[in-house]
This record gives sequence, C-alpha cells and structure tokens, in this order.
Amino acid sequence: MQFAWAATRTKNTYLRSKYDSLAGRRGKKRALIAVGHKILVATYFILKDKVAYKELGGEFLQEKQKDKQIARHLRMLKELGIEIEIKTKVA
Repeated sequence: MQFAWAATRTKNTYLRSKYDSLAGRRGKKRALIAVGHKILVATYFILKDKVAYKELGGEFLQEKQKDKQIARHLRMLKELGIEIEIKTKVA
C-alpha cells in the first residue's frame, strides 16, 4: 500500500482526486485500498496491452460528475414536461 500512499500525495492527478472523493465518504484507509486497487488494475492492463500510462488529470472526475449531473437534471426536467435546448459556452 506504500505506492497508493505515495500516489495520493501527488498534486493534480487522477489518483489524488479519486482518493479525495473517496476519503470523505468511506474513510482514509478504505480510500487508500481503493487507490491501490486502481493502480493494480491499471498496471495489469498496461503490461497486458503493452501501452503507456495515460494520466487523466485532477479535473477528470469533476468533468465526469458535471456531465452526469447535467444529464440527470435534463432528464428530470423532461419528466416534468419541459423541453430545453443546450448551448455550451466557449471560452
């Protein structure tokens, strides 16, 4: 579990953001075990498929959550009989 602990101490990485999201809900020890599991699964597929590791970044989980939240609210509005057209703001 040393590798999981080290991975949670890095800044702006997927594994750190995963640890942070789990630690609040499940506790620090269970979050460490989950991050260790993520690392083992990623290592297995990296070795099996002979591909390089791709860091998803610290904002990956927030973007994924944001998309799910938008879809959930749109579905709820549609159930209420409200039709909405979505336009994304370009920076």
